[in-house]
Amino acid sequence: MVALAAGALLVATVGIALLHMGSFDVAADTPHSQPVFWLMNTVRENSIAVRAAGIDVPSDLTDAKRIASGAAQYDAMCSLCHLAPGMKRTEISWGLYPRAPELRRGSNLTPAEEFWVVKHGLKMTGMPAWGVTHDDELLWDVVAFLRKLPELSADQYRELVRSAPMSHDEMMQGMEMGTGQDRGDHPHQ
Repeated sequence: MVALAAGALLVATVGIALLHMGSFDVAADTPHSQPVFWLMNTVRENSIAVRAAGIDVPSDLTDAKRIASGAAQYDAMCSLCHLAPGMKRTEISWGLYPRAPELRRGSNLTPAEEFWVVKHGLKMTGMPAWGVTHDDELLWDVVAFLRKLPELSADQYRELVRSAPMSHDEMMQGMEMGTGQDRGDHPHQ
């Protein structure tokens, strides 16, 4: 038992020394090693699943108005990184590591997990926490759109964005940045 504890202490000491020496390359143009990539994916997937487990999913995620509203949000906030049907990779999407998933190809996340990611973002990925600036209703609109996105052609995508009840900027008018609430200081939930 003492040998095991001494071994663990030695590994921890060497690990800490390597970290302090700058041995871990944080450059976005250098891929992770397979063990680091596996560890980060596992931590991310399990963290999202645990935190999204208690989220109540609205029953109207197939509502056309909600999907159109989400299309406008997605076009303004997400498409530069996650792309859209018919869209070529952008300068931003080329430079991200880990690469942002191309959501036009679908996702294996549940609606609750998608909502949690959109609302809270993901550390060290470039994925912002949109819940800081957007209320839950708008974020659920984005999730509703994400569920529809893989079925859309480029023309259908553009038409859906054009048919949105309001543009992203119009939807954001009156929202106080940093609170996800309007200037009346009451949450939209």
